[in-house]
Amino acid sequence: MCQHQPTCPSAEATDREAARIIACFPEQGWSLLCNGVIVFEDTGELLPDGSTIAPHRGPARHALAA
Repeated sequence: MCQHQPTCPSAEATDREAARIIACFPEQGWSLLCNGVIVFEDTGELLPDGSTIAPHRGPARHALAA
């Protein structure tokens, strides 16, 4: 699917999120990568085979109490 040189990571690769964005819909909270993966604003993913990856961002930073 990817025509970039060097080729972007495949949808099965652990670094799949490093693929280039080919369509972005920030008002809807998602982007399509050139490897067919849809990444969501909450860091969840939808893979081309229909499987999902749960959101995986780290915990929110909290301000320290003064």
